[in-house]
Amino acid sequence: MKIALDAMGGDHAPSVNIIGARNLLAENKEIQTLFLTGPIDTLKAEAKKHGLNDPRIELIEASEVVGMEESGAKSLRRKKNSSISVATDLVKQGEAQAVVSAGNTGAAVAAATVKLRLLKGVPRAGIASPFPNEFGVCNVLDAGANPEAKPAHLLAYAIMGSVYSREVLKIDDPHVGIMSNGEEEEKGTTFTKETLALIKEYVAHNSAPFTFRGNVEGHDLFLTKLHVCLCDGFTGNIVLKSCEATAKAMSKWMKEEFKKNPIRIAGALLGKGAFQAVKNRTNYETYGGSPLLGVNGVCIIAHGGSSALAIKNALKMASSAIKHQINDKIEDALSAISPSP
Repeated sequence: MKIALDAMGGDHAPSVNIIGARNLLAENKEIQTLFLTGPIDTLKAEAKKHGLNDPRIELIEASEVVGMEESGAKSLRRKKNSSISVATDLVKQGEAQAVVSAGNTGAAVAAATVKLRLLKGVPRAGIASPFPNEFGVCNVLDAGANPEAKPAHLLAYAIMGSVYSREVLKIDDPHVGIMSNGEEEEKGTTFTKETLALIKEYVAHNSAPFTFRGNVEGHDLFLTKLHVCLCDGFTGNIVLKSCEATAKAMSKWMKEEFKKNPIRIAGALLGKGAFQAVKNRTNYETYGGSPLLGVNGVCIIAHGGSSALAIKNALKMASSAIKHQINDKIEDALSAISPSP
């Protein structure tokens, strides 16, 4: 398999991308070629610095970089030779099967959507962002690609998310719910009520690849057997960033409290293993990135603050999606419906 990595994407690029690529190639023999896009002189220097000399690495010149604060759509037009654009072009041209980027999310979504196009039957692409819960992982879909979604888009997300859960995450019976402010059918906005009615109708007349839970609430992300939580990208992005900030704040507050006296310090040392286990379970680095489902190719969007470990795991996620031919299975599952754009 062949993967393109936006080597200049992310807050700590290019070093973490180079190290992540090096570490993945050391343990993964299935990857034939790993393309790194960016200014070649910069990439050569970083590769030498971090001992990346694997013959499967191919450096591809990309003279421009999209900043995190830039508009994704505008950058696609203005910076045609950006590292994310060039990496996506490699997939478009058939040179690579997947693109991975920790750079500007809007630019990554725009590049993948415009250059790769959507799969047959997909009205809008969506980002599936993983949340650890009591039963494994729940993917919030959409987590930011489509802020003004329609009910038909969420129906497609339900199908795509459940196929991804079944094929890649190996969940036999994915459970899908709609994010709302209450479980009762009369709760929610006009949008969520219309989505609920549409998915119930689909389930009633088709062999749905998931178990539909109806409306779910925020706490269900962590405490309920739920594998896909549907929402528009505006809501999903707020949920994602709020949970990330809460986790960071809780970690900071606990450290401050433990340091206040010797007894607490001793207790913290005794519980160090447990604290580390919880941190590993909730750390985004463990998951690596979020797949952009619905585009004609594999696109993994990693966190802007990604470490080398996160980049390594994002590349592993891309490898897994390629191996399981997820897009063919999504198209097959969507063939039963014709959602409106």
